[in-house]
Amino acid sequence: MDNEPDHENVEQSLCVKTTDEELNKSFNLEASLSKFSYIDLDKELEFKNDLIDDKEFDIPQVDTPPTLESILNETDDEDDSFVLEDPTLLNIDTIDSHSYDTSSVASSDSGDRTNLKRKKKLPDSFSLHGSVMRHSLLKGISAQIVSAADKVDAGLPTAIAVSSLIAVGTSHGLTLIFDQNQALRLCLGSTSVGGQYGAISALSINNDCSRLLCGFAKGQITMWDLASGKLLRSITDAHPPGTAILHIKFTDDPTLAVCNDSGGSVFELTFKRVMGVRTCDSRCLFSGSKGEVCCIEPLHSKPELKDHPITQFSLLAMASLTKILVIGLKPSLKVWMTFPYGRMDPSSVPLLAWHFVAVHNYVNPMLAFCRGDVVHFLLVKRDESGAIHVTKQKHLHLYYDLINFTWINSRTIVLLDSVEKLHVIDRQTQEELETVEISEVQLVYNSSHFKSLATGGNVSQALALVGEKACYQSISSYGGQIFYLGTKSVYVMMLRSWRERVDHLLKQDCLTEALALAWSFHEGKAKAVVGLSGDASKRKAVVADRMVEILLHYADRALKKCPDQGKIQVMEQHFQDMVPVIVDYCLLLQRKDLLFSQVYDKLSENSVAKGVFLECLEPYILSDKLVGITPQVMKDLIVHFQDKKLMENVEALIVHMDITSLDIQQVVLMCWENRLYDAMIYVYNRGMNEFISPMEKLFRVIAPPLNAGKTLTDEQVVMGNKLLVYISCCLAGRAYPLGDIPEDLVPLVKNQVFEFLIRLHSTEAPPEEEIYPYIRTLLHFDTREFLNVLALTFEDFKNDKQAVEYQQRIVDILLKVMVENSDFTPSQVGCLFTFLARQLAKPDNTLFVNRTLFDQVLEFLCSPDDDSRHSERQQVLLELLQAGGIVQFEESRLIRMAEKAEFYQICEFMYEREHQYDKIIDCYLRDPLREEDVFNYIHNILSIPGHSAEEKQSVWQKTMDHIEELVSLKPCKAAELVATHFSEQIEAVIKKLQNQVLLFKFLRSLLDPREGIHVNQELLQISPCITEQFIELLCQFNPNQVIETLQVLECYRLEETIQITQKYQLHEVTAYLLEKKGDIHGAFLIMLKRLQSKLQEITHQDENTKEDPSLKNVEETMVETIALCQRNSHNLNQQQREALWFPLLEAMMAPQKLSSSAAPHLHSEALKSLTMQVLNNMAAFIALPSILQRILQDPVYGKGKLGEIQGLILGMLDTFSYEQTLLETTTSLLNQDLHWSLCNLRASVTRGLNPKQDYCSICLQQYKRRQEMADEIIVFSCGHLYHSFCLQNKECTIEIEGQTRWTCYKCSSINKVGKLSENSSEVKKGRITPSQATSEPVLDPQQIQAFDQLCHLYRGSSRLALLTELSQKHGSESCRPFSGSQSGPAFTSVFQKENFQLRLIPPPVTED
Repeated sequence: MDNEPDHENVEQSLCVKTTDEELNKSFNLEASLSKFSYIDLDKELEFKNDLIDDKEFDIPQVDTPPTLESILNETDDEDDSFVLEDPTLLNIDTIDSHSYDTSSVASSDSGDRTNLKRKKKLPDSFSLHGSVMRHSLLKGISAQIVSAADKVDAGLPTAIAVSSLIAVGTSHGLTLIFDQNQALRLCLGSTSVGGQYGAISALSINNDCSRLLCGFAKGQITMWDLASGKLLRSITDAHPPGTAILHIKFTDDPTLAVCNDSGGSVFELTFKRVMGVRTCDSRCLFSGSKGEVCCIEPLHSKPELKDHPITQFSLLAMASLTKILVIGLKPSLKVWMTFPYGRMDPSSVPLLAWHFVAVHNYVNPMLAFCRGDVVHFLLVKRDESGAIHVTKQKHLHLYYDLINFTWINSRTIVLLDSVEKLHVIDRQTQEELETVEISEVQLVYNSSHFKSLATGGNVSQALALVGEKACYQSISSYGGQIFYLGTKSVYVMMLRSWRERVDHLLKQDCLTEALALAWSFHEGKAKAVVGLSGDASKRKAVVADRMVEILLHYADRALKKCPDQGKIQVMEQHFQDMVPVIVDYCLLLQRKDLLFSQVYDKLSENSVAKGVFLECLEPYILSDKLVGITPQVMKDLIVHFQDKKLMENVEALIVHMDITSLDIQQVVLMCWENRLYDAMIYVYNRGMNEFISPMEKLFRVIAPPLNAGKTLTDEQVVMGNKLLVYISCCLAGRAYPLGDIPEDLVPLVKNQVFEFLIRLHSTEAPPEEEIYPYIRTLLHFDTREFLNVLALTFEDFKNDKQAVEYQQRIVDILLKVMVENSDFTPSQVGCLFTFLARQLAKPDNTLFVNRTLFDQVLEFLCSPDDDSRHSERQQVLLELLQAGGIVQFEESRLIRMAEKAEFYQICEFMYEREHQYDKIIDCYLRDPLREEDVFNYIHNILSIPGHSAEEKQSVWQKTMDHIEELVSLKPCKAAELVATHFSEQIEAVIKKLQNQVLLFKFLRSLLDPREGIHVNQELLQISPCITEQFIELLCQFNPNQVIETLQVLECYRLEETIQITQKYQLHEVTAYLLEKKGDIHGAFLIMLKRLQSKLQEITHQDENTKEDPSLKNVEETMVETIALCQRNSHNLNQQQREALWFPLLEAMMAPQKLSSSAAPHLHSEALKSLTMQVLNNMAAFIALPSILQRILQDPVYGKGKLGEIQGLILGMLDTFSYEQTLLETTTSLLNQDLHWSLCNLRASVTRGLNPKQDYCSICLQQYKRRQEMADEIIVFSCGHLYHSFCLQNKECTIEIEGQTRWTCYKCSSINKVGKLSENSSEVKKGRITPSQATSEPVLDPQQIQAFDQLCHLYRGSSRLALLTELSQKHGSESCRPFSGSQSGPAFTSVFQKENFQLRLIPPPVTED
């Protein structure tokens, strides 16, 4: 494995010699172990700085490093050495409900929480990166492991360590040493010793591969000489007895090692040799009684980094069940960092791995650690003062739990998850490169050693739980290769070289993916690149050569795989899938020679493939990415599109191609026949440098119909537009349809085009042709656009003699052609003179135009032979004046002619120049198209600053003179204008309005707010007499609207208004005014008199009349009278009420008295019903006995029988019964609601609180583990839990009525604005302190919250309100015509409210 492009150079040192045959089997996973590799870190300094995009968090240094005694005595939960300020950086998720499930060892489908992750899985990366890893079975070693188990009872493999030798430990205490050829060199130990010491539980080989340390399941340690196979040391007292060795590791110092036992302790082993006697001193670095360490990893440096300043500290990383520690063993024991895990699954395996990486041009060690599904990276540096500084890099979030983490090089990491899947990850981009299933390895797990089964299982439950997935001793990495120890085999994993990855895809028949991967190598964007060395250009050349080979193979394969028979569409689809890929990559590699020679020759063998190839070129040609096509391909391309009738595509292609190699005449002929005018012009210009011939060809088509006065076809209009654009481009120095004319040709082309335009006659002209045919044709085609082209050209002209002559010559020809001919419209003539006026108005103008021509144009526009095109002529003249032509006319003559021609916009333009704004008002009033705009004009003049007082006064006076005309034009606009600018002259305005109808419309717009005029009546200060004058006019012209209008009017006198309404005999209006005045009895008498007259009409009505509108009138009048009595009865005493209601009852009963029982009246039943309606309404205000007494005292009813009044009495009793039932039901419902609400309130207040988590939401520590007895636990109803000490530090308190209340830190920070009851969330403590007692009975926040929730739940209309409205609707269908006169708000139904909800039954009572 060699260099990664721009960052890594990987070399390999030979470890295992393999045969050529085995190397050739690398694709079939049967290859033997190849060379071991290591990172040449000196080359890592070539990293590009812009690739380092990690977000760094500085980890603070330890101010006073703890001593060894403090480490041994500290509690696992006291992580005060280092705690992140922001807990969210730890990305702590709430623990899963399945987080305590364990998985069975060596099982790929175990019940692990991996499948329960909430994060999305990364996409399949095979198509992006190919196969990144090659894994091979080491057949020799695997066979001998199985053989040793059978023949010498070595037992099953338990541990592996790899250096330049491979050591495999077994369950019966043997260690097998294999060399580079997979041959067994040594078998260390014996089964008898294995029976005494137990299984090999850990192995370690030192740097120079001379010593081997073996740890045993029963706690013993042995050291072996790997050269001779001699036992050098047998250590039995290095750590407490009865605990298994979990890890044993050599440091870079061969006399120093560290071990970790199943008691969770870590010991330093120092090897000495004194007087030929080998000894071992042991020192405890970390005590398992204060926190169990289950993983250790010393920092190893390569020989080339032996002088790195960090190596002198002999750093050791340790992972306990709760935190990470980094300590220095030299020069003296020192703790450099502690780091807590935060929230995690207790069954997750702690993992540690060191590697040297280059960051910002410096090589430093990086520690990766994880427990669960988040990998943290810590960069360790030594600063100038000699202290170690740690910075946190961007961490890696995963969707699976890890059981192993291995660096394969400084940018690529290999992760093993709990279901035995390998994940290859690029560290910097965090992209997953490949996933490999390795369940076939049957990985060995170290669970029995973590449970210390060999010594009786005396370990903690937490350590045993972690050991379920522990495989520390089964995986070993060396030189960029990773070895996996299975129950019967050893596998090795390594990165494939770039060429091998491409070839692997090719063998899988994934040619497109292989090309994409090769291109990523070419561009330096691929990940985990091995085998590319040298500078960028050399690497690109190597990859490009390989891509060319693939492309040629791809072309052969496309032809070979083409279906021989079937539909043509199937063949086309086949080539459309494959040929564009070849074209894309040939052009990306800039190999046009390959594309148009070998590839094109191959594909030309198949006509379908050839056609698809040619069509693929189109987008590249159109985007100018492909220039310089060979003549043969260009010819084939045009022929192909021509055959397929895609002529528009041909045109688009031609204008982007270099056509000098084509047959020009043939292409021109083809373009003309197929109406490809853009292509034809392009071929003439680029192929022959000919610019005039295309113009002549186009003129020959459009000139004859224009001269004959015919309408052009759509095709001819398109040609004319192209001709104009082409002329414009030529005169501006631009090529048509895109690009620029060569600079040396620009003056020549301009001269040629001008000479062409001003020709006296065309070539081959007939005798009757008029002079200047080309200019004449263009003027007829589109005068405005042609003159715009000339104007743009004149802008670009330099003031040299030739340019001035050309301009004057063109202008003279234009005048001669247009002025001397009568076949041009006024608009066309106006366009010409507007163009001339603009040119003459320029400061550097050199043109001369006779002024009398402008006078002729003015006569032509103002005094035509007929009155047609009036607005067009006015608009043309206006444009001419605005363009600067005003200086060419005598202004007084111009105004006279404009007034005569009724060109009011021209008059306005002239008057505005002279500031005669008052005359402009006449222009607006005379112009029928703009007369309504006069109001806005007057308002702007009078209100916008910038006009003098004299000007405003003249406009003001002019408006007053024309006020009657303005009112007749639009009364509402006139009223608004008067209210805004003439408020003090309203009486004068009224005097000017002699027409009574106009006056009425004006006053209605001014006074009635319903007309939409937004006028402040208080500021207007209209006198009451004006309002009364309006009311009188209203009584004359619209009597039906009087009441509605009086309800919205404010400024009028009641007495005078009553006189007006009496004058016009509007009785309803008079009654309304009397009621408003307070004369209730007077209003009632008027209404009663109307009712009696209506009843009298019914009484004398002919019995044969079928239609009875009078009965409807009686009912309407009676309803209005009842409404009058109801509105005012509340404010009257009993005697006054009787004075209203009893006369009304008598009036309704009077017609029934006149009709005898023998001959009932035609409407007797209807009258009885109406009488009953009166009785029902008066029962609410008059006592029932009084009503009965009055009825019985009546002479008619008093002398008759009881049956005659039975209906009345029964009706009143029914009403009484209904109201009694309604009252009882309402009382019952209210009592039931009250009881239910109180029960719910009591249940809410007394309900216990259930916290969402068992740790403090601020410090993230479990509340059960805090040792401070004075610290209280505070639980909020939102489910958050805190220590009181943590809340106090965050200042989460508020004052309520002199008492201090806690608030939830998370909720109050999310929602800072809200009700007091929401911000001060309800609190329930573990115990109540005496300071919380109070003499006043106040609701605590818990009760306040419960009450607010209850109110929110049942917010809306009360049941009493609903029943009240229903009873009103049931009891009386009365309407309220005079409700607008009441001062209260308008009546709105509770059923129409947005938050109305109907609950059909009351909720059940909650039982305690």
